Order: sequence, then C-alpha cells, then structure tokens
Amino acid sequence: MRVLPVRICGPLILFACAALACQPGEKKGGLEPGPTLSQITLTPPSVSLASGATQRFVASGLMSDGSTSTPTVTWTSTGGSITSDGLYVAGGATGVYRVIATDQGGTVADTAAVTVTAPPPVLTSVVLTPASVTLQTGAMQQFTAAGQLSNGTTTSVSVTYSATGGSITAGGLYTAGNTAGSFRVIATQQGGTLADTSAVTVTAVQGGSECASQPSAWIWCDDFESDRMASYFEVDDAGGAFVRTAGVGDAGSYGMLVHFAAGAPDVGSLKLAFGRTPQSYFRPVDAGTTDYREIYWRVYLKNQAGWTGGGGDKLSRAISFASSTSWAEAMVAHVYTGSSSPGWNFLGLDPASGTDAAGVLKTTTYNDFPNFRWLGWVQGTTPLFTGTALGQWHCVESHVRLNDAGQSNGVFETWVDGTLDARSANLNWVGSFSAYGINAVFLENFWNAGSPVAQDRYLDRFVVSTARIGC
Repeated sequence: MRVLPVRICGPLILFACAALACQPGEKKGGLEPGPTLSQITLTPPSVSLASGATQRFVASGLMSDGSTSTPTVTWTSTGGSITSDGLYVAGGATGVYRVIATDQGGTVADTAAVTVTAPPPVLTSVVLTPASVTLQTGAMQQFTAAGQLSNGTTTSVSVTYSATGGSITAGGLYTAGNTAGSFRVIATQQGGTLADTSAVTVTAVQGGSECASQPSAWIWCDDFESDRMASYFEVDDAGGAFVRTAGVGDAGSYGMLVHFAAGAPDVGSLKLAFGRTPQSYFRPVDAGTTDYREIYWRVYLKNQAGWTGGGGDKLSRAISFASSTSWAEAMVAHVYTGSSSPGWNFLGLDPASGTDAAGVLKTTTYNDFPNFRWLGWVQGTTPLFTGTALGQWHCVESHVRLNDAGQSNGVFETWVDGTLDARSANLNWVGSFSAYGINAVFLENFWNAGSPVAQDRYLDRFVVSTARIGC
C-alpha cells in the first residue's frame, strides 16, 4: 500500500512551533538560581579587652546581588573562648588573638582582631600612716590612709576614721585623750570592709617634758618649768600680780599665776617676738629671718572655781609689727571675750588690719584704733568663764593665715579643747603688704573695767608653731 504524504498548511505549522519553542531567558533544567553569599563582615572589626572581659560579636552578610543578610556562621577563636552566638570571653594570657566567623557549609569568613590586656588592678588593702605613734595627753597627730592595689601600686582611698583613747576628725586628725595608755586609730574603707589599724601610745605630760622634746614646727615652747622670762622682749609682772609660780600649772607643774585685785584693769603680759622684725627692740626667739605668713599659738587657761564677771576681756593676740620707728601694726588678731553678758563668758575673734585694702600701711602707733580696718567680730560657742568650766584647765589654740596679695583668702580661727570654737574666713588681712610677716604673740591680762572682785586665773603650756599644735 502506498502511503501518501500528509500536507499540513502553513498556519498550522506556525502554531505548533510557537507552542513548542523555549521562552526567552529560560534555561534548560528549570528556573534561574537566587543570589549567593559573597562576603561576611564582623562587628566590631577589632577590640581591646582586659583579661576575663567579654565582647559580643555580630556577623552580617553581603549577597551577590548587593543585598544584606544575617548568615548562619560557625564561631571560632584563639586566645579565649566564644559561644555559638558570638559572645567572646578574653583568656588569662595577654596578647593579640582572633575571632573568626565562617559561613556554615561554605568557605566565606571574616576575622576580628582581639587585644587582651592585663585586668585592671583592684584594691587589696588599706594602709594607715603612721603605723604607730607615741603622743602626750592632749597632743595631736595627722593620720593618712592610702589604698594598696593588686599590681603593687598605691592609690587614694576614701575611709572612715575611728579611734579609742581620744578623738579623730573626718580628715584623720587625731587628738589624744587625757588618759595615758595604749589605744588605736582605725581607717575603714567606705563602702567596703578593708581596714587598717595604727597603735597609739598616750603618755602623761610631766613637768618640762613637752618643751624638752618639741616638734620641729614649733617656733617657741614655754611650759614654765624652766625660767625663760628673759627670752620675751617684754615682761610685765604688774608688780608681782603676774608671776611664774610652782604648783599652779597643768598637773601641778609650774605655771603663770594671774592675780586680779578688785578693780584692777592691767595685770601684766608676756610679749614674744619671732621671725623678721623691724626693730632690734623686738628680740626674736628664733633666727629672726623668716616672714611668717601663717602661725598657730596655744595656751592652757584655768579660771579659779567661783570666778565671776566674765572672761576678763584680753587673753592673747598675734601681731605684724611693720615700722622701724614705732609700734605700727600691719595686722592684729585679737583673742578676746565679749564685752557684755552673756557674751563675756565666751572667747571671740576680733581681726583688725593696719593697712588699707590695697596694702598701704595706715597705722602709726600701737593700738591705732582710728586707723584700723576692722574685719568683723566673731563670738565663740564654748562658755569658758561660767558654770562647770571653772576650775578646769582648757586648751585654747588659735590660727592666723594672712591673705595672698590681691586676694581675700585669709583665715582666723580658734579651737577650745580641740574643738573649733570660732572661725572667720575670706579675710583681706593686709592687702598686698609684704614688708613683714606675723612676728609677735602677746599673752595679756587686761580687764577694761577691772575685775569685780579679787580672783585668780592661771596660764600654762604656751606654744607658737607653724603647724597645728593640739591639746
């Protein structure tokens, strides 16, 4: 049988070809594949850590089409450890190490540099200085505390001070009590438990011992155990009313007896000079070459039991004598009592300048009141001259610091029995005057209106110093 050829019309052939032809852009084997991971970036790219510190690392991916992703990575490290979610812990050895994030199932990776440093030092102990000290009753000692760090260095440390057998300020100034014995000063870390202890041995003051072993800061010491009256440039004994006497001083030692007859105003004085003075008459007890801009002076005071009438006005004063021809004063720091009841039972401060505010000397003589520039009276807070305070020894320490040129930063203050009693600050004592410093301290017994009755008071343990003296 003969097979006849099939004849297909042109349009049908075109339709079939269109149906069977591949679409543009289509490849054999299925659809085109998506973008692939081309780069991993670690954040941070580098870091410095102390030994034992941690750092979170994050890996981000860049795809072949320019988009970003969060790839699944495997974390590895050198010189430390890292968790499966990128938390790195620095090892104990210092050095430079790496953190690596590698694409899981692939080869794309990134590396971050890690520098491991020694851990920061920690406070290991508190060290109190001095470690031990021997003080006389009433004497003072400054203690300081430092922190010892784990790397062997020292640092400042905030501590709370406490003490036995005496008292101590927040700044570490210890005052021995009146009882001899062995005591302690303790410094405890604030907010912590570290502490250190210093041993304090307190000895009783016996006649003459205080001045026999005086600190180097002391310019003058007179406990009246030895007769040193010739060292004062003036001694006024008021006809025997103000005399060195056995048995009237502290602890039954020598002291100065002051006898006020009824109505008597002036009952003597001791006038001490030191440092550089403008006249040879003011005989200094030291080398006489220093212009002292700051001094402390202390005297022990006791008023007899039954004392009456207030404090008796004058007690002491520090002076800057400033003239070669007169007793003109550049400044006077008066330690007096109030002039009327009840203020007359308290000591007070009455600072006076003998210059104008710029520092030009205005006074021409001693007690040149009209030319004084008065800086303001400040009354104390301890009722020394009435009640239970009578018949007892009291330690009165005063301090003057002259102002710097062009500034009002001078100070005048007094402590009674180691406690701040009165203070005046921000003083313009002498302007820019600098010809002389503080060069005299007087102990004086001048009762303006006179004592209402015959009665006695006593002075002892007189010291002038460039540093706190203590009681």
